[in-house]
Amino acid sequence: MLPLPDVAERLNIPVTKVHDLIHTNKLVACRVDGVNMIPEALLDGDELSKFVAGAITVLRDGGYEPDEILHFLFTPDDTLPGRPVDALHGHGAREVIRRAQAMAF
Repeated sequence: MLPLPDVAERLNIPVTKVHDLIHTNKLVACRVDGVNMIPEALLDGDELSKFVAGAITVLRDGGYEPDEILHFLFTPDDTLPGRPVDALHGHGAREVIRRAQAMAF
């Protein structure tokens, strides 16, 4: 888990831009001990993955709350295999997006 200033540093953007990414459903944060945090696995190294951002956007547009999105992304799925968040960084990205679209509507 990374606090927002650390995410901003990793992405080489101002922390206000991280807030914008959360507000526009490109990232999802959760509160840990009163501090907004972003799971490091949502980042692709020092970049924002377009597939992670796409999955979050699809799920938020479908009415999912941040905690539900994180549950979906981080719950292991034997049919992928692994966690959807890991598949979003590899060859399973399109399948995860397809499943997110099906869940959201």
